[in-house]
Amino acid sequence: MTSAHRTPNPASADPVPRAGRADIRVVAASPETARRVAEVLRHCFDSTEQRSYPAGREGGTRLHLTVDTTQPAEPARSWLAASRASVADRPQDDEV
Repeated sequence: MTSAHRTPNPASADPVPRAGRADIRVVAASPETARRVAEVLRHCFDSTEQRSYPAGREGGTRLHLTVDTTQPAEPARSWLAASRASVADRPQDDEV
């Protein structure tokens, strides 16, 4: 069985954030798990207030926040300086 690669539809794509910002979406089984991930991100980057929503019938949580990557704090600063674009940066098959 092969998986079909979905081509993103530009009309349905999310708006692109301003330069230097990234929109983050966390999907987790519990609100506490999503909040813990957001807490780590806030230690590395300035961010907007997080917004959370139900994530389906199973009771999960979706958490959204926007981070500002123009002034990263440690440890993100050293990681960003050392990272390079790679083949792994392209969208995965399940991403739209």
